Amino acid sequence: MLSVPVVSESGESVGAEQIDEALLGGELRFALLKQALVRAQANRRQGTVAQKSRGEVEGSTRKIYRQKGTGRARMGPVRSPVRRGGGRAFPRKPTDYSLRLPRKMRRLARDQAVLAKIQSEEAIIVDGLRFDAPKTKRFAAMLKALRGDRGCLFATNGREETLHKSGRNIPRTEILDVADLNAAAILARRRLIFTRDAFAAFRGLPRLVKGEA
Repeated sequence: MLSVPVVSESGESVGAEQIDEALLGGELRFALLKQALVRAQANRRQGTVAQKSRGEVEGSTRKIYRQKGTGRARMGPVRSPVRRGGGRAFPRKPTDYSLRLPRKMRRLARDQAVLAKIQSEEAIIVDGLRFDAPKTKRFAAMLKALRGDRGCLFATNGREETLHKSGRNIPRTEILDVADLNAAAILARRRLIFTRDAFAAFRGLPRLVKGEA
Protein backbone atom coordinates (compact mmCIF):
# COMPACT_ATOMS: atom_id res chain seq x y z
CA MET A 1 0.00 0.00 0.00
CA LEU A 2 1.15 3.52 -0.78
CA SER A 3 0.75 6.37 1.67
CA VAL A 4 -0.21 9.88 0.50
CA PRO A 5 0.34 12.65 3.09
CA VAL A 6 -2.67 14.70 4.15
CA VAL A 7 -1.87 18.27 5.18
CA SER A 8 -3.72 21.39 6.19
CA GLU A 9 -3.79 24.61 4.22
CA SER A 10 -0.78 25.83 6.20
CA GLY A 11 1.22 22.69 5.40
CA GLU A 12 0.87 20.94 8.77
CA SER A 13 0.52 17.16 8.63
CA VAL A 14 -2.90 15.88 9.67
CA GLY A 15 -2.63 12.24 8.59
CA ALA A 16 -2.29 10.09 5.51
CA GLU A 17 -4.42 8.29 2.95
CA GLN A 18 -3.67 4.78 1.70
CA ILE A 19 -4.01 3.62 -1.89
CA ASP A 20 -3.19 0.24 -3.37
CA GLU A 21 -0.27 0.33 -5.78
CA ALA A 22 -2.00 -2.30 -7.92
CA LEU A 23 -4.90 0.11 -8.43
CA LEU A 24 -2.48 2.41 -10.25
CA GLY A 25 -1.05 -0.29 -12.48
CA GLY A 26 1.71 -1.60 -10.23
CA GLU A 27 5.26 -1.15 -11.50
CA LEU A 28 5.90 2.02 -13.50
CA ARG A 29 5.75 1.63 -17.29
CA PHE A 30 7.99 4.33 -18.66
CA ALA A 31 7.32 3.44 -22.30
CA LEU A 32 3.59 4.03 -21.76
CA LEU A 33 4.22 7.39 -20.07
CA LYS A 34 6.45 8.47 -22.95
CA GLN A 35 3.81 7.40 -25.45
CA ALA A 36 1.18 9.46 -23.62
CA LEU A 37 3.48 12.51 -23.61
CA VAL A 38 4.30 12.18 -27.31
CA ARG A 39 0.58 11.91 -28.09
CA ALA A 40 -0.22 15.04 -26.07
CA GLN A 41 2.52 17.04 -27.78
CA ALA A 42 1.54 15.80 -31.24
CA ASN A 43 -2.12 16.67 -30.65
CA ARG A 44 -1.13 20.26 -29.87
CA ARG A 45 0.39 20.70 -33.34
CA GLN A 46 -1.94 22.64 -35.60
CA GLY A 47 -0.55 21.61 -38.97
CA THR A 48 -2.45 24.42 -40.74
CA VAL A 49 0.41 25.54 -43.00
CA ALA A 50 -0.51 25.81 -46.69
CA GLN A 51 1.65 26.69 -49.69
CA LYS A 52 0.79 26.78 -53.38
CA SER A 53 2.21 24.54 -56.05
CA ARG A 54 2.95 25.76 -59.59
CA GLY A 55 -0.52 24.61 -60.60
CA GLU A 56 -2.22 26.75 -57.95
CA VAL A 57 -0.55 30.16 -58.36
CA GLU A 58 -1.96 32.76 -60.72
CA GLY A 59 -0.33 33.13 -64.14
CA SER A 60 -0.22 31.84 -67.67
CA THR A 61 1.04 28.41 -68.65
CA ARG A 62 2.66 29.79 -71.79
CA LYS A 63 6.44 29.81 -72.08
CA ILE A 64 7.87 33.26 -71.46
CA TYR A 65 9.76 33.13 -74.78
CA ARG A 66 10.49 30.49 -77.39
CA GLN A 67 12.83 27.60 -76.69
CA LYS A 68 15.54 28.36 -79.27
CA GLY A 69 16.99 31.26 -81.13
CA THR A 70 17.02 33.91 -78.42
CA GLY A 71 20.53 33.33 -77.11
CA ARG A 72 19.18 33.04 -73.59
CA ALA A 73 18.72 30.09 -71.30
CA ARG A 74 15.64 27.96 -71.63
CA MET A 75 12.74 29.26 -69.59
CA GLY A 76 9.31 27.89 -68.81
CA PRO A 77 6.16 29.69 -67.67
CA VAL A 78 5.99 32.39 -64.99
CA ARG A 79 4.53 29.87 -62.55
CA SER A 80 7.74 27.85 -62.55
CA PRO A 81 9.22 27.29 -59.07
CA VAL A 82 12.55 28.79 -60.17
CA ARG A 83 10.97 32.21 -60.82
CA ARG A 84 9.99 34.79 -58.26
CA GLY A 85 6.26 34.64 -57.68
CA GLY A 86 6.06 31.09 -58.96
CA GLY A 87 4.69 28.12 -57.11
CA ARG A 88 6.59 25.94 -54.66
CA ALA A 89 8.27 22.83 -56.00
CA PHE A 90 7.31 20.81 -52.91
CA PRO A 91 4.59 22.83 -51.17
CA ARG A 92 3.64 22.07 -47.57
CA LYS A 93 -0.01 21.22 -47.09
CA PRO A 94 -2.31 20.98 -44.03
CA THR A 95 -1.33 17.91 -42.02
CA ASP A 96 -3.07 16.11 -39.22
CA TYR A 97 -0.39 15.23 -36.66
CA SER A 98 -2.78 13.86 -34.05
CA LEU A 99 -2.10 10.45 -32.58
CA ARG A 100 -4.62 8.03 -31.14
CA LEU A 101 -4.26 6.21 -27.85
CA PRO A 102 -6.88 3.66 -26.74
CA ARG A 103 -8.97 4.68 -23.74
CA LYS A 104 -7.59 1.89 -21.55
CA MET A 105 -4.05 3.04 -22.27
CA ARG A 106 -4.94 6.67 -21.51
CA ARG A 107 -6.45 5.68 -18.17
CA LEU A 108 -3.49 3.50 -17.28
CA ALA A 109 -1.05 6.27 -18.25
CA ARG A 110 -2.97 8.68 -16.01
CA ASP A 111 -2.77 6.27 -13.08
CA GLN A 112 0.91 5.60 -13.76
CA ALA A 113 1.64 9.33 -13.71
CA VAL A 114 -0.08 9.63 -10.32
CA LEU A 115 1.90 6.62 -9.13
CA ALA A 116 5.14 8.30 -10.23
CA LYS A 117 4.25 11.42 -8.25
CA ILE A 118 3.39 9.42 -5.14
CA GLN A 119 6.61 7.40 -5.33
CA SER A 120 8.68 10.59 -5.74
CA GLU A 121 6.84 12.14 -2.75
CA GLU A 122 5.44 14.94 -4.89
CA ALA A 123 1.76 14.09 -4.34
CA ILE A 124 -0.18 15.39 -1.34
CA ILE A 125 -3.77 15.87 -0.19
CA VAL A 126 -4.92 19.17 1.31
CA ASP A 127 -7.68 18.86 3.88
CA GLY A 128 -10.37 21.32 4.97
CA LEU A 129 -9.92 23.72 2.07
CA ARG A 130 -12.84 26.13 1.80
CA PHE A 131 -12.90 29.36 -0.23
CA ASP A 132 -16.05 31.45 0.19
CA ALA A 133 -14.79 33.95 -2.37
CA PRO A 134 -11.87 34.09 -4.83
CA LYS A 135 -8.65 35.01 -2.99
CA THR A 136 -5.50 34.77 -5.09
CA LYS A 137 -3.25 35.97 -2.27
CA ARG A 138 -4.53 33.22 0.04
CA PHE A 139 -4.21 30.59 -2.69
CA ALA A 140 -0.63 31.65 -3.46
CA ALA A 141 0.28 31.52 0.25
CA MET A 142 -1.17 28.03 0.46
CA LEU A 143 0.89 26.87 -2.53
CA LYS A 144 4.03 28.26 -0.94
CA ALA A 145 3.28 26.40 2.29
CA LEU A 146 2.68 23.18 0.33
CA ARG A 147 5.83 23.62 -1.82
CA GLY A 148 3.69 23.99 -4.92
CA ASP A 149 4.76 27.51 -5.85
CA ARG A 150 7.41 26.18 -8.27
CA GLY A 151 4.77 24.43 -10.35
CA CYS A 152 1.81 22.29 -9.43
CA LEU A 153 -1.32 20.62 -10.72
CA PHE A 154 -4.22 21.22 -8.35
CA ALA A 155 -7.00 18.62 -8.68
CA THR A 156 -10.53 19.40 -7.51
CA ASN A 157 -13.71 17.35 -7.38
CA GLY A 158 -15.70 19.02 -10.14
CA ARG A 159 -15.13 22.60 -11.22
CA GLU A 160 -14.94 24.68 -8.06
CA GLU A 161 -15.27 28.25 -9.30
CA THR A 162 -13.79 29.97 -6.26
CA LEU A 163 -10.66 27.82 -6.31
CA HIS A 164 -10.35 28.13 -10.08
CA LYS A 165 -10.62 31.92 -9.97
CA SER A 166 -8.21 32.11 -7.05
CA GLY A 167 -5.42 30.22 -8.79
CA ARG A 168 -5.88 30.72 -12.52
CA ASN A 169 -3.50 33.72 -12.70
CA ILE A 170 -0.69 32.12 -10.71
CA PRO A 171 2.25 31.12 -12.94
CA ARG A 172 3.07 27.43 -13.36
CA THR A 173 -0.21 26.45 -11.70
CA GLU A 174 -2.97 24.45 -13.36
CA ILE A 175 -6.31 23.68 -11.74
CA LEU A 176 -8.19 20.69 -13.16
CA ASP A 177 -11.27 18.68 -12.38
CA VAL A 178 -10.08 15.25 -11.24
CA ALA A 179 -12.15 13.70 -14.05
CA ASP A 180 -10.00 15.60 -16.58
CA LEU A 181 -6.64 14.40 -15.25
CA ASN A 182 -4.28 13.02 -17.85
CA ALA A 183 -0.68 11.84 -17.86
CA ALA A 184 0.69 14.85 -19.76
CA ALA A 185 -0.89 17.40 -17.40
CA ILE A 186 0.32 15.52 -14.31
CA LEU A 187 3.90 15.10 -15.52
CA ALA A 188 4.13 18.69 -16.77
CA ARG A 189 4.07 20.04 -13.19
CA ARG A 190 6.41 19.25 -10.32
CA ARG A 191 3.78 18.94 -7.57
CA LEU A 192 0.42 17.14 -7.58
CA ILE A 193 -2.09 18.41 -5.03
CA PHE A 194 -5.52 16.85 -4.42
CA THR A 195 -8.33 18.17 -2.33
CA ARG A 196 -9.66 15.45 -0.05
CA ASP A 197 -12.86 15.12 -2.10
CA ALA A 198 -10.81 14.99 -5.32
CA PHE A 199 -8.66 12.14 -4.02
CA ALA A 200 -11.76 10.18 -3.04
CA ALA A 201 -13.18 10.82 -6.52
CA PHE A 202 -9.87 9.76 -8.11
CA ARG A 203 -10.11 6.40 -6.38
CA GLY A 204 -13.52 5.89 -7.95
CA LEU A 205 -12.53 6.80 -11.52
CA PRO A 206 -12.91 4.09 -14.21
CA ARG A 207 -9.70 2.17 -14.72
CA LEU A 208 -8.35 -1.14 -15.93
CA VAL A 209 -9.66 -4.28 -14.33
CA LYS A 210 -6.93 -6.56 -12.99
CA GLY A 211 -5.70 -8.83 -15.76
CA GLU A 212 -6.61 -6.51 -18.67
CA ALA A 213 -3.29 -4.69 -18.86
